[in-house]
Amino acid sequence: MPTRQKTLTVKTGHFHITRKKGVCGGEPIIVKTRTSVRSIVGYYKMGMTVDEILEGLPHLKPAEVYDALAYYFDHQQEIERYIEENDEERLIKKYPPGKYI
Repeated sequence: MPTRQKTLTVKTGHFHITRKKGVCGGEPIIVKTRTSVRSIVGYYKMGMTVDEILEGLPHLKPAEVYDALAYYFDHQQEIERYIEENDEERLIKKYPPGKYI
């Protein structure tokens, strides 16, 4: 009988934000989703309002989006690092098209 690996969940001090080993590379995410704080911040930095973010991500609640933004402002350097690491140009250089097919 296969054994189940226990998922390591880390509390962040923000009610709606957690980290889980193996989910989104361990980045902070909205609880019970795979939606990263980085994604929410990306939309926010593009000029989207919380209401617009919620339209695009209808599975989220306003408090979750606001908490993701609060987490960002409390941990700005960390989230900016995740944004930089996941920049499209940087990922294309790291994983050139056609090389991994």
